[in-house]
Amino acid sequence: MKKIYKIVLGVIIFFFILLISIPLLFQDKVMNLVKTTINDNVNAQVDFSDSSLSLLRNFPNASVQLSNLTVINKAPFEGDTLVYAKEINLALRLTDLFKASSEQLNIKSFTIDEALVNVLVDEKGNANYDIAKPSKTEETTNEEPSSFGLSINSYAINNSTIKYNDKQGKLTLELTEFNHSGSGDFSQSNTELDTQTSTLVSFGMDGNTYAKNQKIQLDAVLGMDLTNKKFSFLKNEAKLNNLPLIFDGYLQMNENNQEVDINFKTPSSDFKNFLGLIPEAYTKSIANVSTTGNFSVNGKINGIIDDNHIPKLDITMQSNNASFKYPDLPKSVQNINIDAQIKNTTGKTENTFVSINNLSFKIDEDTFSGKGNVYNLTTNPKVNATVKGTLNLAKLNQAYPINLENELSGILKADLHTEFDMKAIENSIVSRIKNSGKMEVSNFVFSSEDLVNPIHIKNTVVNFTPSTVSLTKFDATTGKSDLNATGTLKNLLGFLLSDKKLQGNFALNSNAFYVSDFMQENPETSEKKEETSDENAPKESLKIPAFLDCSVMANAKTVHYDNLTLQNVKGTLLLKDEKAILQNVDANIFNGQIALNGEVNTQPKQPTFDMKLGIKSFDIAQSFTGLDLLQSLGPIAGAMSGKLNSDIDLAGSLNDDFTPNLASVSGKALAELLTTSINPEKTKALSLLNDKLSFIDLTKLDLSDIKTHLSFSDGKVVVKPFDLKYNDIGITVGGSHGFDKTMSYNVTLNVPAKYLGNEAQGLLSKLSPKEQQNITVPVTANITGNMTNPSVTTDLSSSVTKLSQKLIQQQKDNLVNNALGGLLGDKKKDSTSTTNKKGETVKKVTDVLGGLFGKKKKSQQKDTVK
Repeated sequence: MKKIYKIVLGVIIFFFILLISIPLLFQDKVMNLVKTTINDNVNAQVDFSDSSLSLLRNFPNASVQLSNLTVINKAPFEGDTLVYAKEINLALRLTDLFKASSEQLNIKSFTIDEALVNVLVDEKGNANYDIAKPSKTEETTNEEPSSFGLSINSYAINNSTIKYNDKQGKLTLELTEFNHSGSGDFSQSNTELDTQTSTLVSFGMDGNTYAKNQKIQLDAVLGMDLTNKKFSFLKNEAKLNNLPLIFDGYLQMNENNQEVDINFKTPSSDFKNFLGLIPEAYTKSIANVSTTGNFSVNGKINGIIDDNHIPKLDITMQSNNASFKYPDLPKSVQNINIDAQIKNTTGKTENTFVSINNLSFKIDEDTFSGKGNVYNLTTNPKVNATVKGTLNLAKLNQAYPINLENELSGILKADLHTEFDMKAIENSIVSRIKNSGKMEVSNFVFSSEDLVNPIHIKNTVVNFTPSTVSLTKFDATTGKSDLNATGTLKNLLGFLLSDKKLQGNFALNSNAFYVSDFMQENPETSEKKEETSDENAPKESLKIPAFLDCSVMANAKTVHYDNLTLQNVKGTLLLKDEKAILQNVDANIFNGQIALNGEVNTQPKQPTFDMKLGIKSFDIAQSFTGLDLLQSLGPIAGAMSGKLNSDIDLAGSLNDDFTPNLASVSGKALAELLTTSINPEKTKALSLLNDKLSFIDLTKLDLSDIKTHLSFSDGKVVVKPFDLKYNDIGITVGGSHGFDKTMSYNVTLNVPAKYLGNEAQGLLSKLSPKEQQNITVPVTANITGNMTNPSVTTDLSSSVTKLSQKLIQQQKDNLVNNALGGLLGDKKKDSTSTTNKKGETVKKVTDVLGGLFGKKKKSQQKDTVK
């Protein structure tokens, strides 16, 4: 007996080792064979990163697992991923591994986890899912039908995404968070498939989005007639968001088309069904909402589906005298009436139409209603709509749970009618566009985190005509600013419904306009943005919308910007082609006037500007203190007082905050100083220069009527040399400085020799008073370093040497001139007189030269010629 136990135990151990070893021995060969076989039969590259075959994981079933499965397309979708699955698991009976291909295969379970299916159809109609290679074997008419059968106990697709993009049909469909499971016996020609499905659906057509993340749940039992390819809906319940629907019918797959016949309806007429149709994110929980009245949906879809037809449609939504009230809100919505229909009676897509015969509701005493219809949905949609009523905006979130961080308030009154077709909008055919009516908003207050201050619209009136929308009144305030505007908008429907530009002309008036009311950032918000911002994220500069084609005539009595106050601001702002163009903008500032013309261009990646500024009678001290640009162009001007005229042309790029990038600024300027004085103590460089030159007092320097030319580029300002006068001293100034505060200036002074001290006076003593007045010596001062730590050097110490050299040269010239004059003069003159003059000249020259070189005078012999 013991021997039998040993034998049995040995057999068990043997089989256990066998179950472990077989997958290990043959797994790689089996998986490589599977991979090769698949790739040989599809026009795509199929691969997986890992695989396992186990006989123990689901014993007595065999288990196959594939990880990171990919199906990569070949031409014409080269490199596109058709399918990716993180994991695929298959469990089947161990004995099924050894069955012949003609026998039934029994799959216990089949699961796909976290898959992405990306279906593409290009403009030519090629589909990337068409990857099966054509069979190389010829079909035979006498081939017996296969007896292969497939039985699946359960299958599941978990947390997956399915995308469908048909570029030829201009249609997109996306199923996210897709979960589907079911079970059925596919070995039978007639069987039932029990399925459960949930997903979020997004759908678009012709570039328009018709559904976004709509939640759908479906529990369906399908009767499948595999022989006739007919699928019947036997027991089915669905939810669209929270709207319950029950349906029945069938889908027949024919050789050239599909035949469909489906009926659906709401299982009850409770008005909660309507609230359930709205996504839960916008309704909150409706479990405790009290309702009266009814709401029902009934639909029928039947007909043929092929390249030229769609099923006929007859879908209606109705509600009569309904109401609802949320338990935690003070007000209710009453007298709700809905009568809407989607219909197609021909099976032609162009004959589909939507009709809203009535849509109305009431909050307190305010009634709002609308009606309309849309025909020719897929060709040239025709719209006819009317809206009329009054809404107290403050009561909206008292009756319906609108998620607003800031409360709305104000009264909206509307009486509008529109009738148009899309081709008329696209081609601006005014005769087929019929707009009429008026909209009025009063005491409207709106605020958000994007606004510095709430906007309070006291009253605004908008009139609608076929071609224009007229803003006849707009009276508003925000912060300390007031706004009053009128104007017109053209092609509003073309902008809203097509790709047309929004055209408009406005007149804007303000008594007080504070720029900080529109641009100042909340410090707390700024800190939060800094904390949450991604340092690696690319920064994108502000862009002027390309769809704008507007002009604004502005007139503001006072504009406050940072520390600046502008008076009587007038001008035109054009917004077009992603540019802001300033035309004839005039303002009073710094006790003078400024005129601006130019543009800001946001078309390039880095916005640019090109401006012309005309400055007249600016107070120098105020303007150079208040404007960074003027400080950069003329930093020494901070020590001046008086008036300034200037014409400045400048261009460059803008930083992300729309301030000029000084390193990129280039241009030129002409500056004229009027009745200007200077205080060198206000600027260190001038103070040092004043101390270096004892013969000049910069505080007494007259700068009136001086004109200077400046040019600037690459962060450097070049000042063309200009002349000025201090008493009898001529001064020439020129040089350059950088926006980085570095500088290099030369000041050349033609100084009369009499100012150069006692040593110079000794040199001049041998000259006549008239000659002394005409003798000047150039003195050069170099100003270098930077604005905060300047360096001033002069060549004043060598001025006496310069004077000596100048006097020698002058006397040499005089001597030569006199000698030549004597030699070439009138020969008839008295030789005695000539001799005496020559002697006097020689004596003067000798005395001067002796004085210059420090030699003692020699005793002169008396002239014996009389």
